[in-house]
Amino acid sequence: MPKTPRSPPSSHRASPRRHAARVVEVLAFPNVQLLDVTGPLQVFATANEQAVQAGDAPPYALRMVAKGAPQVATSSGLEIATVRLPRATAAADTLIVAGGPGVNVAAADRELCQWVRQRAARARRVASVCTGAFLLGASGVLDGRRAVTHWAYCDELARRYPAIRVEPDPIFVRDGDVWTSAGVTAGIDLALALVEQDLGRGAALSVARYLVMFLKRPGGQAQFSEALSLQAADDEFGALHDWIGKHLADDLSLARLARQAGMSERSFSRHYARATGQTPLRAIDRLRVEAARRLLSETRLPVKRIAQRCGFGSEETMRRSFWRVLAATPQDYRTRFGA
Repeated sequence: MPKTPRSPPSSHRASPRRHAARVVEVLAFPNVQLLDVTGPLQVFATANEQAVQAGDAPPYALRMVAKGAPQVATSSGLEIATVRLPRATAAADTLIVAGGPGVNVAAADRELCQWVRQRAARARRVASVCTGAFLLGASGVLDGRRAVTHWAYCDELARRYPAIRVEPDPIFVRDGDVWTSAGVTAGIDLALALVEQDLGRGAALSVARYLVMFLKRPGGQAQFSEALSLQAADDEFGALHDWIGKHLADDLSLARLARQAGMSERSFSRHYARATGQTPLRAIDRLRVEAARRLLSETRLPVKRIAQRCGFGSEETMRRSFWRVLAATPQDYRTRFGA
C-alpha cells in the first residue's frame, strides 16, 4: 500500500504567490515635507510586509523619484534618497505628489510640470498629499476636478487655479482616478484608501491596525474640527464654548448666549465675531452639525433622535444645516461614514 505523502516541515515556507507588483512613485522636490513622503510610503511598505508574512509576493514596488536625484533635502533638513524621474511616457500605476514649503518653486518649474502632466496621463491613478495639489494644479491635472489641500491653503488653491473645485472639509477627495488629500497626516488616510481599493477592506484594516490608526477617522473624515477652529478664542470664550458643548439641545438663542457670556447682545456679537471670525449663531449651527456627524457615524440612533439631541428640533432643520455646511444630507453622510 503506498505511503501517504508527509506534509513539509512547518519551517518550510510555500513559494510566494506571484503577481505583478504595482509600481508606486512618490514625487519629491527640494524642501518637501518629510511626512508627506514617509507617511504614505509606510502604508504601502506595511502592506508589503503583511503580504510576505502571508506567503504572498509584495503587492507594491515603491520608488522615490525626483528631478534632483540622487537625493533631496526635506524641509526638516533630513535628506532622502531618490532616483531619476522615469520616462514620462513609460507605463505607470500610481503617482503620488508630495507637498511642502518647496512646492511653489516646484510648481514654477515648467519642465517638472510637463513631466507630471505626461506621467499622470499614463498612470492608472494620481494622488497628491497636502500642498502637492498645487503642483498638480500647475500641471493642469486638476482642471475641472474636485480637490482638497491643507485647510490653511484651500482658499489660495481656489484663487490660483479657478478651474479646480476646491472642497475644504474632507480628509481626501477622489474624482475619478485623481485623488487629493488634506494636510500632512491625511496622506496616510489617502494611502490606506488606495490599499483598500487594491487589496480590499480586510488588508487595509490590517495595515491600519498595525500602524495603530483608524481605517476611517471618527467624525466622518473631516479635516478640521469646528471645536478646534474655536480654540483660538478660548482665552475669551473658552468657558462659554464648554457650556455650549453641554447644552447643544437647549435654546441657544443670541440672547441666551449673551447672558451666559455676561454681555449685552450687541457687545457679545461684536466681540465673538472678532475673536472667532464668525457669528455666534453660525458657530452654534456648525457645532451642532459636528455633534450630529459623530452620532451618525458612531451610533445607530434614528436621525430624528439625533436631530433632537443636537438641538435641531426637526429632521428637516438638521437636513438644511447639513446641506449648508457639508453639501450632503444626514442620510447620505451615514451611508458613507456609518459604523
